[in-house]
Amino acid sequence: MKKLLLATTLISSLSFAQLKDVKKEISKIAVQNNDTIDGWKNGGIFSFSFNQSAFSNWVAGGVNNIAGNASVNYDINYKNGPWNWDNKIILAYGISKNKGEEVDYRKTDDRIELNSLVGREAFGYWKYSLFANFRTQFTDGYNYNAKDLPVGTTYKDFPNSGFMKPAYLTFGPGLLWRQSDNLKFNIAPVTSKITLLLDKVYDLKTFKSSDEVEMFGIEPGKHYRYELGMYATGYYKVELMENITLENIAVFYSNYLDDFQNIDVDYTMNLAMKINKYITTNLTVQTVYDDDAFKGLQVREVFGLGFNLNF
Repeated sequence: MKKLLLATTLISSLSFAQLKDVKKEISKIAVQNNDTIDGWKNGGIFSFSFNQSAFSNWVAGGVNNIAGNASVNYDINYKNGPWNWDNKIILAYGISKNKGEEVDYRKTDDRIELNSLVGREAFGYWKYSLFANFRTQFTDGYNYNAKDLPVGTTYKDFPNSGFMKPAYLTFGPGLLWRQSDNLKFNIAPVTSKITLLLDKVYDLKTFKSSDEVEMFGIEPGKHYRYELGMYATGYYKVELMENITLENIAVFYSNYLDDFQNIDVDYTMNLAMKINKYITTNLTVQTVYDDDAFKGLQVREVFGLGFNLNF
């Protein structure tokens, strides 16, 4: 009887262990093939970081300051048979304040970006696609270090950007290579790009308005510019190790109608290092080359320890 009981216990243990292994394998397969499941799938991250420094009789020196950044990165994706519809919302805003400065608050981040892409299976990982991208910012931007301002004016009289100043709308048909939600590449050889400027802005050096000088490639006094060109974008998100993810977004655009060889580049890297369920360290680096907006390389870097909420 003891031997029978021992054998039964051993067989049950082995069967349970095998069942656990099978469940693990099924879970892995389900995760890997999550993109094949029809229906809606959505999720994203809200991040908020706050920084503060204070000094009193500190020999090494320092300036009291406070800063805060908030961002939303949200995906809404839909699949129905051979069709995919991927949407991404990116919102970000940040401010800082240094004691003793005339400026009340300075922007450290400001971004509104909406992406939508429809794809239908063609062959292999390739799909026929139609995409749209919209970009602008929330509030006015200024040259806080402006010198030689006209008499009786302040930097706030000369915004160099703002909401819909400019805004970029890009759309067109193309081909999408899509292995998963985390790895995809889209190329659109016939893409329309519209730059909108709904109110006047000012040149950072001359303080002349967009009614007098060309701004963002838009002729003086006009409010939009149309371009036709080739657009390509790539997305890759990978888990480098447990609780550390790296997201890469690259965009390339070349205008057929003007300097085709001059390619606009916009690359963003988001590195998230999860400490626990709610606390994460985030690093964002964005580089932009677009000589219609600025004759040189633009770089933005935001780093902070903040509160994250998955939803």
